[in-house]
Amino acid sequence: MKIGVVGAAGRMGRALVRAVDEEARTTLAAAVERPGSPDVGADAGSLAGLPACGITVGDDVAAFADCDAVLDFTTPATSTALAARLSVMGVAHIIGTTGCGPEDDAAIAQSAANIVIVKSGNMSLGVNLLAALVRRAARALPEADLEVLEMHHRRKVDAPSGTALLLGEAAAEGRGINLGDHAVYTREGHTGPREAGTIGFATLRGGTVIGEHQVILALNSERVTLGHIAEDRSVFANGAVAAALWTKDRPAGLYGMDDVLGLTAE
Repeated sequence: MKIGVVGAAGRMGRALVRAVDEEARTTLAAAVERPGSPDVGADAGSLAGLPACGITVGDDVAAFADCDAVLDFTTPATSTALAARLSVMGVAHIIGTTGCGPEDDAAIAQSAANIVIVKSGNMSLGVNLLAALVRRAARALPEADLEVLEMHHRRKVDAPSGTALLLGEAAAEGRGINLGDHAVYTREGHTGPREAGTIGFATLRGGTVIGEHQVILALNSERVTLGHIAEDRSVFANGAVAAALWTKDRPAGLYGMDDVLGLTAE
């Protein structure tokens, strides 16, 4: 399968290039960076710490026209615009971008009418298994106070993380409620007692933490804690490559990692 990588010179982009190289069924066919990037013109393999691969980093997404799928961990604006371009090219789009708002999600869903799009706030196997466990635990313990705690490196720009929101959505699904109506993202000052049925979020930033998430279900006199620690970005990159392989011969539509991994909502 011929794979393209957008944002190929970034930390995640380089991890994606390495993951494509390590998978025998995929080959890097195109690499793109933003116009004006100092890495435009460089060899994508060399940037990723691999032997030169002969794929030069460009600044035009037209290079993706001959790809089977494009891996994208960039920004909401970039992912939304790229989805529209790829929908015309007929190229599958794997989106690991976080921080998308309702308008971004709506635009991406519209593009998915023509191509296969796999979009997830986290593409690791472990996190998606965790989400399935959270869904079940939230349903089994409806009286528990539920909190989502996450920590990432100091350079992360969105909060809560896409993974934290994915876990919050899983908890809400388990309880048959809408996350938007029950989420509590900040607490400051005299807040009063915790409102029953809410799903709280706590965000920590610092150092070089790749990603740590805990979901706490607090009951009277006991707590259940479910968690995941990402030790290397390769877990996300490998999941994205697996998602790209999964898209082969799939009908157009918007999918998630639950579909890729066979973890259907219960």
